Amino acid sequence: MQENNKNIGNNLDEKELKALISLLEDDDIQILEHVENKILSIGQSIIPLLEDSWTSSFNSKLQGRIENILHTLQFGILKEKLRKWYQQEQDDLLKGLWILATYQYPDLSFEELQVKIEQLYFETWVAFQNVEHPIDQVRRLNSIFFEKLSFKANVNNFHSVNNSMINQVLESKKGNPLSLATVYMLIAQKLKLPIFGVNLPNLFVLIYKSEELDFYINVFNRGVIFSKQDIDNYLKQLKLPQNEVFYAPCDNLAILRRMIHNLMQSFEHAAQGEKIPELIELLAILGEIVSNRE
Repeated sequence: MQENNKNIGNNLDEKELKALISLLEDDDIQILEHVENKILSIGQSIIPLLEDSWTSSFNSKLQGRIENILHTLQFGILKEKLRKWYQQEQDDLLKGLWILATYQYPDLSFEELQVKIEQLYFETWVAFQNVEHPIDQVRRLNSIFFEKLSFKANVNNFHSVNNSMINQVLESKKGNPLSLATVYMLIAQKLKLPIFGVNLPNLFVLIYKSEELDFYINVFNRGVIFSKQDIDNYLKQLKLPQNEVFYAPCDNLAILRRMIHNLMQSFEHAAQGEKIPELIELLAILGEIVSNRE
């Protein structure tokens, strides 16, 4: 009986759920609060009906209330996925980047991102054969990444929120220092190159680190190769002391945390500071306590 009525939550069938959603038009604060709490208690199973109601409605007030509820439900799903990533899946950087991107694009498919990265890897691999010396490998990768694949620094819209959204970076082929470097690194590691991220102040770079040779790569500057001495000079310019973290590979957790901090700055720049508390929640899930806006 319940299957025939398409029962999807709290003993209410589809018709009853639609009627419940329609009550969001009510202007009585107590009724509205009760209805919102009831819908939220049902959970993510009601999302398709909420989306249908939003599409079919011409009432902007109702649409706005539905949007708020949808965001609350979808943000809860995001937090669950991020918690699982933090506890079990930190070795999968692409999955972490995908989870963060669902903050803006909740319907984004992880499989779709995987396919895009695989396509980039294949296009790179075809042109990458028979290159052996590490510096030659990086130069070849630079040629493919910036010329054949057409990735470039988004200098004209540096603070764009989409610079921290992996799907948008893959689509536009533009990004900030961190997002460009992560795409470059994902491809490089599929090529079995020992290339990792390095958390410099105000700049994210990569390191090629092997037993024979270490050097650094600035992807935001078209993959220019530089040395440890250059980092020494950079830190002197910033009047900062040398610290091992500025020279050594960082892990995927550090990359995702930095991506969230970048996103916070982007929302601040876009006058959307109301989103900052939610991003602080995400940092807390990743084990970082933020007491103020950085």
